[in-house]
Amino acid sequence: MNPERHVRLFKNGRNQALRIPREFELPGNEAVIRKEGDRLIVEPVKQGSLLALLASWEPLKEAFPDIDDLPPLDEVDL
Repeated sequence: MNPERHVRLFKNGRNQALRIPREFELPGNEAVIRKEGDRLIVEPVKQGSLLALLASWEPLKEAFPDIDDLPPLDEVDL
């Protein structure tokens, strides 16, 4: 893959935009952009996993109440 490529900037309404060539395409449909000096850095938004989210939560300190185990409901003909 070529590490750089010249692209043209254009206006999209009041925003400046550029087309990202296929070889630089990012995964997903969201990105984060930031400016460092004269450079614009565009990075894909990393999608977190459910396991990572659950691991980040603090454990509950209260006890769960006891719940009686109810018999299963009768099946209904659809």
